[in-house]
Amino acid sequence: MMGAAVLVAPRRFEVRDAPLPQPGAGEVRVRLEGCGVCASNVEPWEGQPWSTYPTEAGGMGHEGWGVVDALGEGVSDVSLGERVTMLSAHSFAPYDVAAVDQLVRLPAALDGSAFPGEPLACAMNIFRRSAIEPGQTVAIVGIGFLGAVLTKLASDAGARVIAISRRPESLALATRYGAAETIAMDDHWAIIERVRQLTGEALCERVIEAVGKQWPLDLASAITGFGGRLIVAGYHQDGPRQVNMQDWNWKGIDVINAHERDPRVNRRGLEEAVEAVASGRVDLAPLLTHHYPLGELDTAIAATRDKPLGFVKAVIDLG
Repeated sequence: MMGAAVLVAPRRFEVRDAPLPQPGAGEVRVRLEGCGVCASNVEPWEGQPWSTYPTEAGGMGHEGWGVVDALGEGVSDVSLGERVTMLSAHSFAPYDVAAVDQLVRLPAALDGSAFPGEPLACAMNIFRRSAIEPGQTVAIVGIGFLGAVLTKLASDAGARVIAISRRPESLALATRYGAAETIAMDDHWAIIERVRQLTGEALCERVIEAVGKQWPLDLASAITGFGGRLIVAGYHQDGPRQVNMQDWNWKGIDVINAHERDPRVNRRGLEEAVEAVASGRVDLAPLLTHHYPLGELDTAIAATRDKPLGFVKAVIDLG
């Protein structure tokens, strides 16, 4: 048995006894060292009309990494004791299982380092779908973990990044990761006017919306230029959205919903993420700002929602 987090009511996790998961054919069991907390955890934690309780043990945890400690039938290319990061779904627990084709080994350069691979894989996949080219102006709306990594990837690709976010420390983080310009996200029309000034009225060739709320989506649409590309990276799960279709039509923009569901694409993103961090191209240290034990998962998710001073991403320590 193991003690796993179970959501028993809105805003209330409990650590309960659960059976130790057993790997099936083509799977491995991982003794988890940690799991990141995703902003997409907030709405299910707060409770949605379709929610039922209790949830599955360890459920909602999908950013885990750790050490392989059991092999399922037919697994021969992964060894016991190897550190891996993985794509799985029950990692708010000491152990989880993952398909062998949904994990990536962590190299020696990352020994002892936290590695929530899934959100990094998302960033790599969003960046690819954005088709950013050198010399383009790219606006990123929302500078949290995802927005900061995308700022780094876009600036490294030769783009001029305009970072738009609410908190001054978020804008400072964007500058650290390569943003050429920053704009406080406080006044819709003032932001549009500032983007016009910075782009000579042309607006942006690429805009990445990384918040998951209605206003940031409206703003991202408004600052996308003629023939540009609007990339929806924020996860919109709290209800339907409205869009300004007349503006989209008039400007002839492409709209990309950059959420991948193909396991092969997600695995590729995970491989790219491991390489980017191991090579030093992406520095995770300033992004993993808050650590909590499993018994304080409610506090970690509340911090993900409320963003106390200096907050970027919460990690649940399990090892």
